[in-house]
Amino acid sequence: MALNFQNHSPAPLGRVSLIATLLVSLVCIGIYQAEGATGPLHSVQAAVAGIMTPAQQVSAPLGAAVESAEQSAADDGAAEETLSALREQNAQLVQQIATAEEQRLENERLRGLLNLRDIYEITGVSGRVIGRTTDAWNQTVTLDVGSNSGVESGLTVMGPTGVVGQVISVTGSTCRVRLLTDPQSGAAAMVQSSRAEGIVRGSMDGLLYLENIGADVNIQVGDVVLTSGLGGSYTRGLVIGTVARVEGSAGTDTRKIIVAPNGTVSLMEEALVVFSAADDAAERAITAPVTTTEGEGDGEGDGSEGDATGSGDSAENGNGSDNAADDARDDSPDDADNTDDEQGEGEEA
Repeated sequence: MALNFQNHSPAPLGRVSLIATLLVSLVCIGIYQAEGATGPLHSVQAAVAGIMTPAQQVSAPLGAAVESAEQSAADDGAAEETLSALREQNAQLVQQIATAEEQRLENERLRGLLNLRDIYEITGVSGRVIGRTTDAWNQTVTLDVGSNSGVESGLTVMGPTGVVGQVISVTGSTCRVRLLTDPQSGAAAMVQSSRAEGIVRGSMDGLLYLENIGADVNIQVGDVVLTSGLGGSYTRGLVIGTVARVEGSAGTDTRKIIVAPNGTVSLMEEALVVFSAADDAAERAITAPVTTTEGEGDGEGDGSEGDATGSGDSAENGNGSDNAADDARDDSPDDADNTDDEQGEGEEA
């Protein structure tokens, strides 16, 4: 059987064409380089460029727009990521500022309590306000300290700037304080300058009135009012406030004396329950700032607010420690037992 071998070698036509094209290209390159700017190949190049220019002009803005859109998309992604990081940092800074401000305000309040404790040599325990009434008939607050800390009913309670009320009920961990502004409240008091004695009472309108003062006693706006300690209901010699307004004149039984509390009780967040104070606390009275009361300016003694200077040291000479609450809590509740005979659980004056 005969075998038929076919020759499948590629045709030389493709190779010839490729070689011819290369040769023509080399020749054209040589002529292009050798001729001048006005040569035939340069003329052909210029003609082709002129034909292509309109197409290039049309495609250039489109290419630029595509490139700009790509760059914008990249920038938007980066900008959004940066904005998210900035928002997070801003939220953290706002939180830090709020925390720092809250700590600063708390330190100021605690320094006030510490100043009073140091000036009056108070033994007691401090607590936070955890509740308060909102009606005009019962103005009370609840503190987070009770009998477990040595608190008893009848003890005096002070805010950062002066006496604010009295403990009226106690549980193991809390106590309820009736504020001086409560209509049912009454504290035996005396005017520091004249030593005249009377009673400071609360009212439905939230004002404090100094009553039972002799008609012949001269009372001036700015006079400092202290607890007198009569009846044992309040510790003696602690600042209550200042005379803010006097309606009527000395010698009349219809005279009304309004006392401005030495501080804003509605904003009080911490308080100090007093177990005992120095025997000469009345002589250590701090300067009590006058708080403007509603309608002030129509009564006698206007313009005398600057006279509320009290005798003794200023509250600003305290130690200023930020640990007032902790220091007050460290005082032993056993000290309260030593003052039972002096404080008692006496009825309100």
